[in-house]
Amino acid sequence: MSTRPLLIIAGIGNATGTGAATARAFAKTGYRVALIARNADHLNNLVEQISGAGGEAAAFPIPEYTYTATTDVVDKILTHAWPTGGSSELRVALWNVGVNVFGTFLNVTEKDIQSSLEVHVTAGFAFSRRVILAFKENALDSAGSRGTLLFTGATASIRGNVFTSAFAAGKHGIRALSQSLAKEFGKENIHVAHTIIDGSILTDLSLSRRGDAAEAWKANPDLRLDAESIAKSYLYLVQQDRSAWTWELDLRPAHEKW
Repeated sequence: MSTRPLLIIAGIGNATGTGAATARAFAKTGYRVALIARNADHLNNLVEQISGAGGEAAAFPIPEYTYTATTDVVDKILTHAWPTGGSSELRVALWNVGVNVFGTFLNVTEKDIQSSLEVHVTAGFAFSRRVILAFKENALDSAGSRGTLLFTGATASIRGNVFTSAFAAGKHGIRALSQSLAKEFGKENIHVAHTIIDGSILTDLSLSRRGDAAEAWKANPDLRLDAESIAKSYLYLVQQDRSAWTWELDLRPAHEKW
């Protein structure tokens, strides 16, 4: 049986945001999708959704985003036997993981700092290492790539603010990692790209925080990001020819104050 391209996504939240939208978009183009998250129910619901639409997906719950747990779950994915048979070749991986650690500087705890750095940076290192090792085994595709590693960033990836000292430290770290990887492994035809998501994404959680203003905000695409549109941008990055690769893409709604 033929080899099918594989996408790994780490971080899908409650399956209403960027990770889930990206999984659906790539599944429609023929990718097998391996999903990593801490909540097994959210994972299984998204797998059922993708399978019901004719795609192929599998859930891989992770107890926590540590270096060892992250390495172990990617190894498990790479040896997974898919029900439809044939082999899989890892071609795209998305690090969409985040931990919301917010608060004024004097209220930030040691636990907050450790959580931000472990989830964003330490686990991000583990994911990147295992993915790049797999990419190095691939032949070049039609665009001249062995694989594409994507990172979901935030406004805090490029500037701190009053409530983001711990969060921004983690996000700055993963952005620096992505740039280092792009410089080192671009020479081996491995594409690494970081996206700055500068604004609020329309999700169930973001709606719940807006109270009476939620419906007006939801109805106005000038004010918020749409996860489906972000997923289209990820597809664009993956499909780029090696003669014009993007390292960093900045996405924001039209009326964002930036």
